[in-house]
Amino acid sequence: MPIHVVRLGAPRLAGEGLRIGTVRRPPRGVPKAEIAVRDLYDVWLPDLAPSEELIKLGQAAEGDKQWRVFQRRYLAEMKRPEKKHLLDLLAALSRQTSFSVGCYCADENRCHRSLLRELLAAHGALMA
Repeated sequence: MPIHVVRLGAPRLAGEGLRIGTVRRPPRGVPKAEIAVRDLYDVWLPDLAPSEELIKLGQAAEGDKQWRVFQRRYLAEMKRPEKKHLLDLLAALSRQTSFSVGCYCADENRCHRSLLRELLAAHGALMA
């Protein structure tokens, strides 16, 4: 019953389970009633998204050096107790049920969800 890391808006995978949006903001121009229907997410969990300031930094990162700065800062944000508790919760849930977490970014390698994948694994989550 692993956690899948997905791009929000991509077609759902078989066995993916509940889709959790780990994004700072809901999608623009999409009525709330259509968010799940459009394969975005079922539940919104912005607490695992980077801060507003950090999102801007990540989106502006043009090279590896700038991306590493984003990575360091996001990982530092995720060390806060309330963030660690969420990661522990998701890791524990992964041993009971399948679900997915995701973001809108096209390239997972330049998205916080790649780091979220590592963090969840480090917290003992079962990963797909």
